[in-house]
Amino acid sequence: MMNTAPLKVAVLGCGVVGTEVVRRLHTSGPALAGRIGAPVELVGIAVRDTRRRRDLDVDPGLWTDDPLALVKRGDIDIVVELLGGTEPARALAVAAMEHGAGVVSANKALLAEHGPLLHETAAVHGVDLLYEASVAGAVPLLRPLRDSLGGDRITRIVGIVNGTTNYVLDRMTETGGGFAAALHEAVDHGYAEADPTADVEGLDAAAKAVILASLAFHTRVPPTAVHREGITEVTAVDVADARDLGRVVKLVTVLERAVGQDDVLLRVHPAMVARAHPLADVRGADNAVLVEAADAGPLLFRGAGAGGVPTSSAVLGDLVTAARRRVLGHRGAAPQAAVKQTASVAGPRSRHHLRVPVTDAATALDDVAAVLRSGGVGIGTVHRRRAAGQEALVLLTKDTDDATLRTALEAVAALPCVSAAPRSMRLLDAEEGR
Repeated sequence: MMNTAPLKVAVLGCGVVGTEVVRRLHTSGPALAGRIGAPVELVGIAVRDTRRRRDLDVDPGLWTDDPLALVKRGDIDIVVELLGGTEPARALAVAAMEHGAGVVSANKALLAEHGPLLHETAAVHGVDLLYEASVAGAVPLLRPLRDSLGGDRITRIVGIVNGTTNYVLDRMTETGGGFAAALHEAVDHGYAEADPTADVEGLDAAAKAVILASLAFHTRVPPTAVHREGITEVTAVDVADARDLGRVVKLVTVLERAVGQDDVLLRVHPAMVARAHPLADVRGADNAVLVEAADAGPLLFRGAGAGGVPTSSAVLGDLVTAARRRVLGHRGAAPQAAVKQTASVAGPRSRHHLRVPVTDAATALDDVAAVLRSGGVGIGTVHRRRAAGQEALVLLTKDTDDATLRTALEAVAALPCVSAAPRSMRLLDAEEGR
């Protein structure tokens, strides 16, 4: 039976995602009402510039440049926060909940930095806080982690959670070109912002790792404690080396439990991924996340990870969930599971690809190998490479921790036969995707 009292919704921000959310609320009202059990009424859209023309057929009276006044009205049921950044998004989300509104957000930076505060505020005021769209866009990932796998023990997560970097690296693989050209193409096609720093430096992926850790491992990790490497230093030579090894370069986000500890390791970095790994064939701006659980085993979540239309799907899914709960008289979602703090933990042991530029590969091999072995770095295979008049040794190491490898490479760089700084990149093998 339809509840005739409409649920009032306010939207903060009308960028790429916000525009699609407003459009769907305007065009799909009857369908949404049928799923919710009550009509949905859009009562306000907060933007910086109300005079800017937008491709939306909505009542001009809905636009406002005073988001705080909008969320403090007291008669709003759900506030959809799509501003990005941490401020004023944090203050507005808190004010909305203090005035009785549930909050739906796609803001990974906000949730990574202020997740505990927002969850506590939602619990105190008996309102919902939902943020499925904050990680992996349209891919339904967070709710399965929180609910479907709530009775299992998740041991590891490895994924591609940033569409911009995946598009850039995919184009480098396809064309054989460099980073700058691929990034320029990503901007031209709308897959990257004019300032892509958060994406290409791994900040976006690190924020998503924090959110995933809170749901999968019930562990609070500050964003600054995530080991982070971006893709700005990935070269066409790295991509070519990966191809020669039957691999492809991806920016991967890895969360895993430390061996023999309750702490978790969070890291974001480029890796040469084996072609047989489930993440290797993730193309363009898509996302994919492999979750390994003790009982359920490996589960792969994959789909559109960016873009206004796909992301709006996840936002509206959360809106429908929060609205249904209002109609049924449920005040607030279940409280967040107990979350413990964790300190930064040293990185795990990994195999690495090393490229060591040398003056003469035949004579340098023994010296380079000896220094690596004496530094505690085991060597698996060695190849000689020559490109553009430059000789190099390409080595695959055995499992090595970051500190040991870094010290050994400093010693290698000091050898007279080494002509430039060695390069290293982690390997992600097929058996790590089982």
